[in-house]
Amino acid sequence: MGFSFQLYSSREVASQEAFLARLSELGYTSVEGYGGVYGDADGFAEALRANGLTMPSGHFGIDDLRSNFDGMMALADTLGISHVIVPYLAAEVRPTDTAGWRAFAQELAAIGEKVKATGKVFSWHNHDFEFEALPDGAYPMEVMLEAAPTIGWEADLGWVARAGLDPAPFIEKWADRMVAVHVKDIAKEGEGLDEDGWSDIGEGVVDWAGLLKLIRAKAPDAILVAEQDKPNDADRFAAVSMTNLKGM
Repeated sequence: MGFSFQLYSSREVASQEAFLARLSELGYTSVEGYGGVYGDADGFAEALRANGLTMPSGHFGIDDLRSNFDGMMALADTLGISHVIVPYLAAEVRPTDTAGWRAFAQELAAIGEKVKATGKVFSWHNHDFEFEALPDGAYPMEVMLEAAPTIGWEADLGWVARAGLDPAPFIEKWADRMVAVHVKDIAKEGEGLDEDGWSDIGEGVVDWAGLLKLIRAKAPDAILVAEQDKPNDADRFAAVSMTNLKGM
């Protein structure tokens, strides 16, 4: 099973196109796109081909899908993206109760139907706020998955752990909805202070050997995407993480 790389992790490199060669050399087989690499989609698609990489998944802002759906799908087609993933909802517009999250999920389901009509898969990517209990005790992520049974889940398990929860039960419960996984690690106590408390994969406190075993058993088709939200050295993060992932 190959590993993908979320290019947001390398946003500080001099050239994302040039960094693709390094990712290929390290053994990554694909990358995950985000807005910062969509400016010259044709050029980036050519760079991917030149380095033997694909971009099966990409992040698209909810507002872009609302206001420029056809443009976003054309962008996805150019880059070969088959998994359209919404990554975030700004704090000021987040629902505050179960009814609100249910209504938002129904909007996502409607967008998802339009995405599905283009032959693609549609999913939501979580942070920690979807795993902070609502007044009735429900988790927003589970409310969304229940209210919109046709959308997939890109499970960012690092953020689940950052919310103080064990990711394993959520994998067990929702494996059939997990189309992709963000493989992300949390730094040990006193480490990663200049990297927002994140670490290279396999160097932190998340039991990735155990979680990957569970994911392979329960959701074997899920795209595995290495990510670090604020690495101070993207090359080091990519290299150390791949070495550790291969060891798992």
